[in-house]
Amino acid sequence: MASLTAPGVSTEIPGPRSSELLKRQADRESNTRSYPRRLPVAVARAEGSLIEDLDGNVFLDCLAGAGVLSLGHGHPELVVAAERQLKTFVHGLDLPTEPKDDFVEQQLSMLPESMRHSTRIQFCGPTGANAVDAAIKLCKTYTGRGDIVSFQGGFHGSTHAAMALTGLVEQKSPIANGMPGVHFFPYSACHNCPLGMRPDACETNCATYLEKSLEDPNGGITKPAAVILELLQGEGGVIPAKLEFVRRVREVTRELDIPLIVDEVQTGCGRTGTWFAFEQYGIEPDVIVASKALSGMGLPAAVIMYHERLDTWAPGAHSGTFRGNQLAFATGAEAIRVVRRDGILENVQARSEQLMGRLTELRERCAWVSDVRGRGLMLGIELADPETGTRGSALARAVQAEALAEGLILELGGRDDCVVRLLPPLILTEAEADFAADVLDRVFDRLTARSTESAQSA
Repeated sequence: MASLTAPGVSTEIPGPRSSELLKRQADRESNTRSYPRRLPVAVARAEGSLIEDLDGNVFLDCLAGAGVLSLGHGHPELVVAAERQLKTFVHGLDLPTEPKDDFVEQQLSMLPESMRHSTRIQFCGPTGANAVDAAIKLCKTYTGRGDIVSFQGGFHGSTHAAMALTGLVEQKSPIANGMPGVHFFPYSACHNCPLGMRPDACETNCATYLEKSLEDPNGGITKPAAVILELLQGEGGVIPAKLEFVRRVREVTRELDIPLIVDEVQTGCGRTGTWFAFEQYGIEPDVIVASKALSGMGLPAAVIMYHERLDTWAPGAHSGTFRGNQLAFATGAEAIRVVRRDGILENVQARSEQLMGRLTELRERCAWVSDVRGRGLMLGIELADPETGTRGSALARAVQAEALAEGLILELGGRDDCVVRLLPPLILTEAEADFAADVLDRVFDRLTARSTESAQSA
């Protein structure tokens, strides 16, 4: 079978064969299915940064399994590692194996030097949400306390406990009796400040509010078991936390002996240009949550890494039948070797600079683009009506649909899905980044021209 070489669409989306499979899915799967509603394609195969559907259409994949496929689809060296392991040993619970030991060694080696020898690792169930649950349980066990501080706009998963830590009200509102004791504080989202401040008149008041609330003997909040934080909110709209905000959160949690959990499920494994996003802030978390891209190729794995002083829970305190995925360990260790050898982090930084340059030009040209932001290859374009400031959710959906018709797969996020998101594999090439930017240029020019014509005719 010939290799996939470039995006190209020759049918309407969805094409006839995709339409057939989408209908069968709708008839038999649950109503919670989400991606096929806005990305109506049935996948036949994928290679590198490209996906081919059943109708022969090829797309540049700027979703990458929601950030899972760090080295793209079917990286040949990871495929070899998985095949080799498949013939040897697959399911190991938490028994020691050489692939697991190699995986641990490689993961710890990617931490800052000051953290490597004091860090313990816990293998969780195979999802990020399970690792979030484990992190919360660990901190409650260590502190003997029960409350958790989270941040508005954060997303930590869809399990019962992880959902309680998530800001998205729509997801939580149908579910009664959520996990109690969660307190939400404003995040440093300066483009749409939750405190109504302007950047030129603000002294990082969101951090001040948290500090005073935790230190005030009459503040109404007992000392929490943990503070959980995304350094770059993904589902919340690709919002990087400000440096001063993060450092002050770390300072106050350290002073009060409150473990700081940094959720790196989406930002970890090189996504932001360093192996973990926290490295760019000059802090050391007490707990790191990682999942998504740990295996490099979509095989499920999740871990928490934490300071050894927190390791106070009993044997079996957190377990999971599929915490011993040997295939993921084999490919995850190999992925780190590939990242080092091939300069993948340097590629992330170069492609980020390239895309940010093109998206900044788009923002200057298109009044509907209210902000362009992100780190590494986790980028967002926020849309708003230039006249009213209303969130541009309908336009974002149109951008996603029209980009798909031109061979580009994108995701949406943020409040009311008003942010167009790019989350491509970390092996994205210069030509592929230009293709994505060219499609966005054409789509935005076309859609905003239609919007202007509609307003004039009205």
